[in-house]
This record gives sequence, structure tokens and C-alpha cells, in this order.
Amino acid sequence: MNLVQKSRDESVDAESLARRLEALARFLRVADPYLPDGELVAAHTLVERASGRLTLSLDHTVVALAGSTGSGKSSLFNALARFKLSPVGVRRPTTGTAHAVVWGPLEPANRLLDWVGVLPRQRFVRESALDGDDEATLRGLILLDLPDFDSIERAHQLEVDRLLGLVDQIVWVVDPQKYGDRVLHQAYLSQFSTHAGVTIVVLNQADRLTPADTEVVRSDLARLLEEDGLTDTPVIATSAKQPGMLSDLRSALESTVANRKAALRRLAADLDAVGEDLGAMIGPPAAEDEVDRTTVRQLCDALAESAGVPGVADSTAAAYRHRAAAATGWPLVRGLRRLRPDPLRKLHLAEPVKTDSVSTDVVPRTSVPEADAAQKSAVGLTVRAVAARAAAPLPEVWSPSLNSAARSKAADLPDALDRAVAQTDLGLEQPPAWWRAVGVLQWVLLATAAAGLGWLILGYALTALGLPEIDGPTVGVVPLPTLLLLSGLAGGLLLWLVLRPIIEAGARRARRRAELRLRAAVTEVGRGYVVAPVREVLNAYAQAREALSVVRAE
Repeated sequence: MNLVQKSRDESVDAESLARRLEALARFLRVADPYLPDGELVAAHTLVERASGRLTLSLDHTVVALAGSTGSGKSSLFNALARFKLSPVGVRRPTTGTAHAVVWGPLEPANRLLDWVGVLPRQRFVRESALDGDDEATLRGLILLDLPDFDSIERAHQLEVDRLLGLVDQIVWVVDPQKYGDRVLHQAYLSQFSTHAGVTIVVLNQADRLTPADTEVVRSDLARLLEEDGLTDTPVIATSAKQPGMLSDLRSALESTVANRKAALRRLAADLDAVGEDLGAMIGPPAAEDEVDRTTVRQLCDALAESAGVPGVADSTAAAYRHRAAAATGWPLVRGLRRLRPDPLRKLHLAEPVKTDSVSTDVVPRTSVPEADAAQKSAVGLTVRAVAARAAAPLPEVWSPSLNSAARSKAADLPDALDRAVAQTDLGLEQPPAWWRAVGVLQWVLLATAAAGLGWLILGYALTALGLPEIDGPTVGVVPLPTLLLLSGLAGGLLLWLVLRPIIEAGARRARRRAELRLRAAVTEVGRGYVVAPVREVLNAYAQAREALSVVRAE
């Protein structure tokens, strides 16, 4: 069963209609920031119009007679009212305002007529005490006679279009000469293909045809209506000059009034129409990995190059070597090494910056070289790739929003990357414990060499002064002072030679560790500044898709 059949055949449930309208309002709330305004005008109009109509009387049914010049709708209007209320035009264009006749008291219908926009002087009451119960079956009907939709006055056409969007049911009045008018079918009837349940087509002036010709014209008109999408729409032959030929139309209006659901059916049909239009903007669900790992990894690589991660990682390794040599090298040359600048301090990355949720400290900028043109271009390409990957399964209308979202924080990316690098703990704040142990050992070896040297100097001094020599112990044939001097010097040198490959291995580990931490920090920036805005759009798409499924009663 298609939407047209569903609107016509199923009874309209007020609660279900309210849910669908709320779902449409929810769709607009989530999709409005991301879809073109022009694509949502009809939906916004429907939400506003439905809100207004449902707060007004549902005991009244607003039915409009719409037709072209010369179709006889004003004559039909007067015939149904059994009074001459609407002027029958001899000269065209006729009046550009609608006339209304109300069956029943006028006062309860005035608010609804105010909302529709019928001027007070164009409102008439059909019933009187003289009628008795003759008109009781139409009590609650508000019948409108609209201006000609093909009037040469543009204002008249606009008024018709406005009123057609407000009434509960439309009776299209055509005549045997112009029932196939292209403007009627293309500009109007085909646009109401989802409104078959609230549409009646009247073949007026049927008294000019023979019964056989009337049936031929009705059949051809039904065929044209089917081509317009108005399958099984009632086609009623009438004549304003023959009261007996109004009975079928009057019976149809009486049925509509008795049902009291034309307003709900009209809104349901409008929801069907809007739902079909919005359906073109909603496709399959977004993939679970809207932005897959490969795309994120490519983004991370580009951002890491732009942020100077490889250079900072190299500087971390150099800083490890520098600090290890300063802590474990021969004490006499440590001072000279300390005169050299620390590679990380040159980049203002000597110590990690500690931050917390309440800190207001300004993170200082680093001295990492700014990204070059090629690196900036690579970042731009990967940002667009993130948007393209997310937009791939979605309708094209979402692509501009996804592209804008991916680039929405592009101007802030350089500063964010610099802060991420500055705040990353590179793992050098706590020197290894063995550095201190080796440093102490180096001092012990230096003290040993100094003791031996001092002993030798003392012996030479005594000899030079002609004093008795101090006979020191020997180890084998080597005097102990000489052994102490040589072992202290050789031990320090050998220890440093042994430690060099160990320090180099530690520098490589420090580089890998720093690079992993830096890339993790850069990835978080990418997720927060590129992926997160894209996912906001995708979340809105998912919510809009869910809301639309309710609007379309799927």
C-alpha cells in the first residue's frame, strides 16, 4: 500500500498524527544546522501550520472550491449555499479574496476563519431558523470560494496557493472544455498526489453534456488524475443549474463533515508529502566506522608531520644522550658538557607542562619549526579525506555540511598541535636510577686516580726536598700509587666505553616512546578538531533518519 492509499484508506489517529508531527519537529531541530534552508521550508511551514490548526476547532471542516476561470465554481458555491453569496464573474479577473459560508453559528468558526485569512465582510452564515433541520447534515462545514488559480492577477494566484495550504479538503472544479488544462494538472493536481484522501474533483456544467458524453469525459478525467498520482480520487458530475445534479457532491460533503477528521487527514497527507520530499535527503544509515582507522591514521600522520613530531622525537633522543653523558660521564668533562644547550630546552620542551581542569596557566609556545607548505597541504588533503569518507554513504546534500565540519577548526589546528606537543610528557623527567649509580662510581674512580696521583706527587716532593722516601706497598712490581692512578683513569674510560651502546639503546627507546606519546597527543587533537565535528554531523544525520522514519510511519 502506497502513501496515497494509506492516507485515504486508514483512519487517522490523532495520537499517531501528534507523534509524527513531533518527529518532524525533532527532524528539523537536528537537521536544520546542516541542510540548506530552502530544502526545509515546506517542513517548517507544515509544523507551524499544524500547530495552528490543531489548536483551533476540529468540529469545523474547511472545504475549498478551487478552479480556473470559467469553471463555474462561484455558481457552484452559491448553489450549495442556496444563496447568491459569491459574485459570479462576467469580467475577469474577479475578486482576489475568498468568500466563506458557514453552516451553523458563525462565532465558533471566527477564530478558524481568522487563521485561514478570510475577511470578516466575506463571511456568511448559511443556516437560519427557517431552515429547520434541512441543513443540519452540513452543520460544521466552512465552504470557501477561492479566486481563480489562473487569474491574470499574480496576487490572486498567490492567494489561491496560500489558501490551498490551509484548508482541510479541496474540491477541484473543472468544466468539460478545460478539464485537461496543463496548468491545472502539472502545477496543482500532480502536486497533491499524496492528498487523494482529502481531494474531490468535480466535473461541473455536466448539464451541457449528454449522459454518454458525461461518462466519456469522466473516464478521461479519471485517467488524467491517475497520471497525476490521484488514483481513485472521486470524480463527481455536477451542475449549478440543475439542483438534482448536486446531490452526489452534497453527500460527499456531508460524509466529510460527519467524519470530523478532514483536518487530521489533511495534516497526515501533508506529512506524507513532506516525508517523501525529505526522504531524498536521508539514505542508508552511516557506517559504524564512519571515519575508519585508515583515514584517522592518515590524518594522524599528516598532523604529526605538521606538528614536527619526528624532529621532537629526534631531539628527545639527543636530550637523552646529552643528559646521560652529563650524569654518567667522567666527572672532569661533565662541566664542559653542561655548557652545551639541552636539545629539548632549545625547543622549550625541557619539562612537561602539568595541567588540570581548574588551571588557568598559559601553555607557552614551543620553538618547533612551523609547518611548511607541503605539510600544510597534506593536512588539508587528509581533512578533506575524512569528510569524504564520512559522506560516502550519505546523500549528496549532507556533503557540504560534512566538509564544513571537518574544516571548522582548521584555523585553530596549528595552535592546538603546538599545545599538544608542549603538554606531552616525553618521558625524560625522571632519569634512570642507574645513571646515579654510575655517576657515583665515576666519582669513586676519579677519587682513586686522584689518590694515586696525590701519593705520587707526595713521593716526588719528598725526593726533591731530600727527605726520606715513603716506602709504599706494591702490587707485583707496580707501586700502589701508580696502580691507583692508572686503574682510576682506565676504569673511568672503560666504564664510559661500556656505557655508550647502552646509552644509545636508551636514546632509541626514548625516541620511540616520545614519538608514540606525541602521536597519541596529535591523534587526540585530530579527533577533537576534525573527527569530532564530523561525527556531530553524522549523529545529527542518524537522529534525523530516526525521526524521519516516524514521520513516514515506517
